[in-house]
Amino acid sequence: MKKLLIALLILTAFAANAQDNPDWPNLKKYEAANSKVPPPAASEKRVVFMGNSITEFWKMADSTFFASHGYIGRGISGQTSPQMLVRFREDVINLHPAVVVILAGINDIAENTGPNKLENVAGNIQSMVELAHAAHIKVVVCSILPANRLGWRPNIDPTEKVIQLNKMLKDYADANKIVFCNYYAAMVDDKKGLPSTLSPDGVHPNISGYKMMEPMVQKAIAEALKRKM
Repeated sequence: MKKLLIALLILTAFAANAQDNPDWPNLKKYEAANSKVPPPAASEKRVVFMGNSITEFWKMADSTFFASHGYIGRGISGQTSPQMLVRFREDVINLHPAVVVILAGINDIAENTGPNKLENVAGNIQSMVELAHAAHIKVVVCSILPANRLGWRPNIDPTEKVIQLNKMLKDYADANKIVFCNYYAAMVDDKKGLPSTLSPDGVHPNISGYKMMEPMVQKAIAEALKRKM
């Protein structure tokens, strides 16, 4: 049942994100929710999670994790980094978080919105970081999760591109004193993929996968809050 739900959500995302769609970045998805988010309290350290289906499904799989910490999820299934970059102001900056957690890249590798160079994908993520810093928002850049197959793109082998893009992101984060949350290193199996114990399809975590990710991202958020910009 969960596999079917994931497949249906991905197919729906493809339809919504088609390149001829007038709302290509899907700005409408969170428009109403964003309008109801109040300004942060003086002592609040608001955190927004920006991402794709992995972020969107996280809130579905473990809603208490988000609710108990006051985290705001802004993931959209199927999205690529250029789409996230377009909606970054409305779905992140305008919510005035103290920290943004960025997880992007696997759908770019899957060519959901067409072929793209890894350098451009890394550049889009770097642009999100720069926008965040300009708005005095601290950043956690996340590695792409391991993946050695893409169920909706069986002709694409993502394995080495995931490794290459993660290296680009880590190098950038290290050079610019940005917190890097390395899910890949903690979750990868001996086939350079996401093991079946952590994922039903080799891309999206199950509850065990998310439970592994949660302390890692919390540690990264705490570290980001301590860092000076």
